[in-house]
Amino acid sequence: MPEGDTVFLAAKRLHEALRGQRLTRGELRHPDLAAADLAGRTVCSVRPVGKHLLFRLDDEHTLHSHFRMDGSWHLYRPGERWRGPAHQIRALLSTAERVAVGFRLHDLALLPTAEEHTLIGHLGPDLLSPDWDGALEDEAVRRLAADPARELGTALLDQSVMAGVGNIYKTEACFLLGVSPFSPVGAVDPRAAVRLCRRLLDRNKLHPEQSTTGHTGGRKHWVFERGRAGCLRCGGPVRVGEQLSYGMPRVTYHCPGCQPDATLEAVDPELEGGSP
Repeated sequence: MPEGDTVFLAAKRLHEALRGQRLTRGELRHPDLAAADLAGRTVCSVRPVGKHLLFRLDDEHTLHSHFRMDGSWHLYRPGERWRGPAHQIRALLSTAERVAVGFRLHDLALLPTAEEHTLIGHLGPDLLSPDWDGALEDEAVRRLAADPARELGTALLDQSVMAGVGNIYKTEACFLLGVSPFSPVGAVDPRAAVRLCRRLLDRNKLHPEQSTTGHTGGRKHWVFERGRAGCLRCGGPVRVGEQLSYGMPRVTYHCPGCQPDATLEAVDPELEGGSP
């Protein structure tokens, strides 16, 4: 499932392409929305909230989408060939200058803007919110610390705690905090965990490659998807396991050498550009 920074970047590109533009074509190829026609409406903004995208229209309605595991939005120029099979298209928004095509969007909804809370009201503070401040940080800390016995990896993935963290940043944040993702929340400083997750997302929100090390290519992650390559810091084996999230198993990675127990011993100097 895409991380919050991926959704942020998608929203930024869609907002820049569609804001203030009148839709010449607006098809929603979804069983519950097949009769909806958005042509003639103007896109006021495209806003990300955690892993959700909100297209706000001038008739006080919002088109909501969620990528889930395999959804995506593509932008094209009129007449440009689309890179994806037609049968996977779920939304098609055209203006005079741009075409936005949504592929494999399993979650689509069209609702009054005043009712957006029915779809996103359960979310915790959005780590990439433009309004992020001390009060939002305090609320995220409060929600994370509310269950100190809960597994840290599971809590970080819980969007009702704070919105935006996915499997990559959950895994890498646990590494940088120096604890296994199976350690309890109470083993770490919850404020340090919130700040770290926000910093990781913020540093990657304007480019598609998600690096937690300051490097790119094969050295962009400390342990995520390094089950064969080994830990980037110590070179030791990376343990690959599964951890429940929303009742479903998600793959997780950790280095027993660098994350030996449930104590907060590691800081994250590597984030400042240091070499492993």
